[in-house]
Amino acid sequence: MDQPPSTMTSQNTPKPSWKRLLPLACIVLFIVAFFALGLDSYLTFESLRDHRETLLAWYQANQFLAIISYVIVYALVVAFSVPGATWMTLAGGFLFGTVIATGVVVISATLGAVGIFLIARYALADYFREKTGKAGARMEQGFKENALSYMLFLRMVPLFPFWLVNLVPAFLNVRVSTYIIGTFFGIIPGSAVFCSVGNGLGAVFEAGGTPNLKIIFEPEILVPILGLAVLSLVPIVYKKMKSAKQ
Repeated sequence: MDQPPSTMTSQNTPKPSWKRLLPLACIVLFIVAFFALGLDSYLTFESLRDHRETLLAWYQANQFLAIISYVIVYALVVAFSVPGATWMTLAGGFLFGTVIATGVVVISATLGAVGIFLIARYALADYFREKTGKAGARMEQGFKENALSYMLFLRMVPLFPFWLVNLVPAFLNVRVSTYIIGTFFGIIPGSAVFCSVGNGLGAVFEAGGTPNLKIIFEPEILVPILGLAVLSLVPIVYKKMKSAKQ
């Protein structure tokens, strides 16, 4: 006799194996160690202010090594979802200047985002899709049809947490290439703004003040970024209008 549908669904729902959960366990251990060792104190405004002369001197003496080290640390911070990416972005602007820092930050953040994206997809994507059922399948299909536009929009609008946008596409089976392109180009505007703020930290330090991290919400900055975000949705609107006419 066939089993009731509810029983079959319950029995067939895959559970993440310990091998799949191992990367997530490593992330948790890293985060615990990160705070236990007090490493979070190094990714703060106070730390950057107190060590600015040492950092500048080291960068001037070891420019290539400094940039490579910065990329590695930044990517790890993003991949393990620990706080501090904003201050690292400001530090990049302070050390490298706006233009170079923007390029380095975008590359670093993209690498880190791809890392956590792949871990989340490997560990939990199948489980997530099974748990969400048909609703998740519809959401996945809708996202996949316009994945690049959605990725650009989510990355550009500063209201969406960076870590959340790292994870959701992994659960919705977005292609890695689409995720990389959407992340790389989508974070350029915001990264440029914060790198520019970092580039002006010298004057802030001399004045004994603190940087304005809410500058990205100023109308003269936020409106152009939102304009770009809206433009990224034009292909979706066009597709809907075209399908409506047909």
